[in-house]
Amino acid sequence: MVSEKFRYQLRQEVIRWQAEGLIDEELYAELARRYQFADLADSARNRFVAILIGLGSVLLGLAAITFVAANWQVLSKSLKVLLLMSLFAGVNAAGFYLWRPPAPSWQARLGKGLLLFGSFILGANFALMSQIFHQSGSVYQLFLVWGLSVLAMAYSLRLTFLGILALILTGIGYGSGMMTFLIPGEVSGFQLAIAHMPLLVSLLGIPLAYWCRSRWLFGLSAILIVASLEINLPIFRADFYNYSPTTRGMMSAIAMSLPPALLWAYRDSLWNISLEKLSFDAIARNLSLIFISASLYIFSFHWFWDVSPYRTGSKIEPSDWLGLVDLAFLGALTLWGWWRLGFLTTNRGLWRLEHQSVLVGAAILISGIVVGWHVGIESLGAISTFIFNLLLFLFAVAFIRRGLATGNRRGFWGGLLLLVLQLASRMLEYETNLLAKAIALFVCGFGIIAAGLWFERYLHTLNTLESTQERNNS
Repeated sequence: MVSEKFRYQLRQEVIRWQAEGLIDEELYAELARRYQFADLADSARNRFVAILIGLGSVLLGLAAITFVAANWQVLSKSLKVLLLMSLFAGVNAAGFYLWRPPAPSWQARLGKGLLLFGSFILGANFALMSQIFHQSGSVYQLFLVWGLSVLAMAYSLRLTFLGILALILTGIGYGSGMMTFLIPGEVSGFQLAIAHMPLLVSLLGIPLAYWCRSRWLFGLSAILIVASLEINLPIFRADFYNYSPTTRGMMSAIAMSLPPALLWAYRDSLWNISLEKLSFDAIARNLSLIFISASLYIFSFHWFWDVSPYRTGSKIEPSDWLGLVDLAFLGALTLWGWWRLGFLTTNRGLWRLEHQSVLVGAAILISGIVVGWHVGIESLGAISTFIFNLLLFLFAVAFIRRGLATGNRRGFWGGLLLLVLQLASRMLEYETNLLAKAIALFVCGFGIIAAGLWFERYLHTLNTLESTQERNNS
């Protein structure tokens, strides 16, 4: 299906063609019918109205919370409960009635706005109910319960925006709850949810993305999985980090290599799911490349490797082994993904990776080995700095080469940005005089301008050759 931006530009061109006499009214009518020019104005208006309704729903939710808070002390306990429950049930019932298909577009948009309003009322109800019945708790517990409740609403109604709100609330609860685990205390269900957030989001967020057919949900779920995994490893697996240099090196290598390897090997076909005109494979691969690029850039600085690894003694408790369930699940999924990936490039039943996957896999493997060796065995110092700078340079060249081969601006400019960042960072990182830094920055700026102009001219030439070949073939 063509995008709305393309249809709008095509309508402008078609109007100009008709004014210049290049096409007649019959062809214009056929193009208007095929690309639905008449619906463009309605689409823009509907999108604007949806934004207004969403913003209005948020403001209404805040107004309701503020109003109740202002008059909260003068109400009796029973009246408070009745008011909260009635408001929540009434708003959601009205939203569901207006939204349920087949409803006119304006009613459906209003219904969605009321459902969003109801999800905010739900959070206010949790906070105020706990206050009424004197149930104390941390803020992160409120956000976790609120997020999981909205997630249940998203599953039952199959609404993308509720799923996005649920992931945001869960992420806020996860972030605000991390500091509480530095204080020893009794292990609760909320602490287990924080400790196993990667597994929780994998089992709840990813299926919802497929259920709602939403790229946004998949992308947010993948980001939350990777972020929580990277944060949880040094905090909740501290006993493994501190037990011995070997286990510390292994954990560091896993933190470096598991997220990008999982994202790169992820395919919709792992679940035998076929979504027509929709795939999450590209999103997972792009996130993997972003993770690898950011990691290579960060580890290319020499100060990161100048610090010797900290080593201490610790004891691994039996309960600590249960904490590895996230790593076991995601690690098994990664191995399965790479195993399946080898059979996607050949029809002969032989396992073989494509050239691009080999290069990415080699970069991930080398990065993990270097980090694990430096942390667990011996400090590598300048050797590790050289290796990561070399990998970063090769990655930038690979992006540029890929962009030139496919005519992809994003790949070309991404590689050029990595290359310029590397050169400028190395010049600013080491002790050099101001004249050398000025020359380096001038060369980088001039190189970007020259490369950009050359690339645009290259794309123009490439498109001209393709058009000439198409005309010759026809």
